[in-house]
Amino acid sequence: MAAFNRLRSSSLHTGIDASDLNSRHEFSPVSRRLVSAWIIAAVVAGLSLTVAAGPAQTQAGVQLIKVDLSVVAKGYRMGKLIGSGVVNDKNEKIGTLDDVIADKAQLNFAVLQVGGFLGVGGHLVAVPYSSLVIDSVGKTITLPGASKDELKKLSIFTYPAS
Repeated sequence: MAAFNRLRSSSLHTGIDASDLNSRHEFSPVSRRLVSAWIIAAVVAGLSLTVAAGPAQTQAGVQLIKVDLSVVAKGYRMGKLIGSGVVNDKNEKIGTLDDVIADKAQLNFAVLQVGGFLGVGGHLVAVPYSSLVIDSVGKTITLPGASKDELKKLSIFTYPAS
């Protein structure tokens, strides 16, 4: 215990003195070679990875295209359309646009809330997005040929659990 206290106190102030360590804590020549070999291997591996990675280069094949902003400006903002009422070709309100479902290439489905009052008591149905007709200013969304009763007969859509 006295040796431990002496080691602890000397290491706090002046560092560990090699003379404080007894022979049980010294490394054997074989251990020194193994430790040296591991250090050299780690340094060589790190250098190899650095050389193999090389400087960062641009990826081939990624191209940006210029977009005609006047065409973009004529598009519909989904954030503005969602929540809008949907009418049929007789101008009867048949539901509300709840969401739009897309894959990587195109807009595929419109999710409509049908029935209920102020979002309560209705159910969701999915219709092809291409069947919607949106006026030029994005104020009126029409689903031609549809009726509230026909939409209520469709299967109820539920969002998959994420």
